[in-house]
Amino acid sequence: MPAGSEGLLLRSSKHLQDQTVDGVLSSHEGGQGREKGGQPRSPSSSPLAYGVLDIPPWYLCIFLGVQHFLTALGGLVAVPLILAKDLCLQHDPLTQSYLISTMFFVSGICTLLQVFLGVRLPILQGGTFAFVAPSVAMLSLPTWKCPTWTLNASLVNTSSPEFTEEWQKRIRELQGAIMVASCVQMLVGFSGLIGFLMRFIGPLTVAPTIALVALPLFDTAGSDAGIHWGIAATTVFLIVLFSQYLKSIAVPVPVYGREKKCHTSKFYLFQVFPVLMGLCISWLLCFVLTVTNALPSVPTAYGYLARTDTKGNVLNQAPWFRLPYPGQWGRPTISLAGVFGIIAGVISSVVESVGDYYACARLVGAPPPPKHAINRGIGIEGLGCLLAGAWGTGNGTTSFSENVGALGITRVGSRMVIVAAGCVLLLMGIFGKIGAAFATIPTPVIGGMFLVMFGVITAVGISNLQYVDMNSSRNLFVFGFSIYCGLAVPSWVNKNPEKVHTGILQLDQVIQVLLTTGMFVGGLLGFLLDNTIPVPRTSSTPQGALG
Repeated sequence: MPAGSEGLLLRSSKHLQDQTVDGVLSSHEGGQGREKGGQPRSPSSSPLAYGVLDIPPWYLCIFLGVQHFLTALGGLVAVPLILAKDLCLQHDPLTQSYLISTMFFVSGICTLLQVFLGVRLPILQGGTFAFVAPSVAMLSLPTWKCPTWTLNASLVNTSSPEFTEEWQKRIRELQGAIMVASCVQMLVGFSGLIGFLMRFIGPLTVAPTIALVALPLFDTAGSDAGIHWGIAATTVFLIVLFSQYLKSIAVPVPVYGREKKCHTSKFYLFQVFPVLMGLCISWLLCFVLTVTNALPSVPTAYGYLARTDTKGNVLNQAPWFRLPYPGQWGRPTISLAGVFGIIAGVISSVVESVGDYYACARLVGAPPPPKHAINRGIGIEGLGCLLAGAWGTGNGTTSFSENVGALGITRVGSRMVIVAAGCVLLLMGIFGKIGAAFATIPTPVIGGMFLVMFGVITAVGISNLQYVDMNSSRNLFVFGFSIYCGLAVPSWVNKNPEKVHTGILQLDQVIQVLLTTGMFVGGLLGFLLDNTIPVPRTSSTPQGALG
């Protein structure tokens, strides 16, 4: 399951492992790998240019590290932009840029921790969509709904203490919930509980859980895209064109090698950067339409937010350098409702990451990760979530499967490349203008990206059903009932919050957050039904454990 969600726009992990890519790296290595220090190693059956322990030349590490950063960019930027509305920040792009920069910085720290102390595979860490749904559910409680005046751009003074307190108290509540929930993840990882729990979590639990991470976000994607459907449709068209129709087309690029010196080599540009290229071209289109006044200049007119000058002052206001630090938004606060909601996201994130570890090991030619390595990996991800909460990203961290897919494309499985990517993330987090640039992306362009990314996440969840017999009426019932209730129950609770009444305010809030988190409802039903409904004797489908 992709955390940044354009991962499935690449090829499947198995296909990436089997394919031979005449990429930009072949010109350096000639299809062979190199040992540490750049010395040639003996030919092997491995299709990798560099293995896990190999160290490519420093310039190649930097180039591929930047490439991994760009591959993960869509997911890293998307999470803060989604949360902006519920944090009352939809009219404050400067603060949005601070959240994006903080996400970059913390993701760099967590990536380095995972490579050196965690599962020790070349796997990038970043924000997780699994935390978005419970975060939105918590911020939808009456206590945390944004005041009406924050929804009107003309009434918002982003520098006023009143406005600052409005959004900071919300993100502090998220911080506290994430930090407490991360302790649960560290306990599950470092205690070894993950191996025991995975015996009861099968595809019929995973499929509705992951599918319902993105399905409830259709309203967010539709609202942003609806700012200007023409621009949003163009963004969708470009991403689909690059990722599906042009992915096998190699583009010649200039390369300098020790043997051939200056020459050209093939690089699958469209396959590696479909989302980034789609965003940039749509962004440029909005700029052209803005300078030619083809887009309306009246704030209340349809399509006004597609203009690139509505947020143009952000680049001027943002500092060149800004170092994020723990507690930058104030001291975190804690509520039971937030903690239980984020714990539901933690469970989903853990399941995703275990799958990513196995896929990553397979692609880089390493043996399947042993249980103790998986335990360390999940524990370090919990530590990463703790750091994300302390720094105030408004989100946690998880493994990015789009970068796992990129390993198969580049044929470079070296951990040093991911170390370089982590350092690039740290630098991008400190360089304030970078976060500000992405905060100025026109709203309908973001909406178009969301339409594709959320659709892919849903498909990734449903794809887990390939491991079960869907000709079985039992399995059809478990999946269909789980995912339908995962949509119906949150919808009813959102419309009738007063019906959830036990007489204890804190308990009411916990129940409301959990029941309005679709992936919790669907995942819980899938788990209970899959582990209690008997498997027909004629079926060979394993019950419970992923196989």
